[in-house]
Amino acid sequence: MTLFRHDSHCPAARSVRAATPRSDGGFTAIEVLIVALVLSVLAAMAIPFTSNTLALFRVGGDSRALVNGVSMSKMRAASDFTKARFYVDIAARSFRVEVWQKTAPQQWVQEGGTTWLSQNDNFSFGNAGTPPPDAVNPIAQAAACLDAANNALANTACIVFNSRGIPVDPLGAPVASDLYITDGTTIFGVSVSASGQVRLWRASASGQPIWTQQ
Repeated sequence: MTLFRHDSHCPAARSVRAATPRSDGGFTAIEVLIVALVLSVLAAMAIPFTSNTLALFRVGGDSRALVNGVSMSKMRAASDFTKARFYVDIAARSFRVEVWQKTAPQQWVQEGGTTWLSQNDNFSFGNAGTPPPDAVNPIAQAAACLDAANNALANTACIVFNSRGIPVDPLGAPVASDLYITDGTTIFGVSVSASGQVRLWRASASGQPIWTQQ
């Protein structure tokens, strides 16, 4: 009787092995393609979400910098027994703290550095038609800054504090003032009451704004 002997060197055996699918834990081209497709879909969904989150982080950071700058101006006025102001250059998208020099020559002197808004952020309240609950109505940026001769400076906004830390107008009377920034999606408002209380507000830039205190 003739027995069949499996010979690994036999061409027929090699052919059988070649036709048998391998099961060595690897991935087929179709499996790799499916995984790549799923990852592409997830990336397409995540990128807009990440971009919106980063944009909110930037404009939120700028709003907190505004609050800090306004608070610093208030503190400097009280500590130096003089006037101090938070100076905003709307066109340049920058802001700084200035203190009134009482000795000659009397003038506004910058303290510290100048800070610029993040990319895509601007001093604006967009299409918002109503201000936060305790802000000046109608909605508007703070009054223009004045030079040493009391001339208004174009494209500026200033909140001036007297030596008691109270926001005042050019005649020295207490006055409420507000500042707004937006990236086109979110609006932040910094409101300063006539008593000097500083609040931060946030609203969506689309539709009628619903302001929430931050």
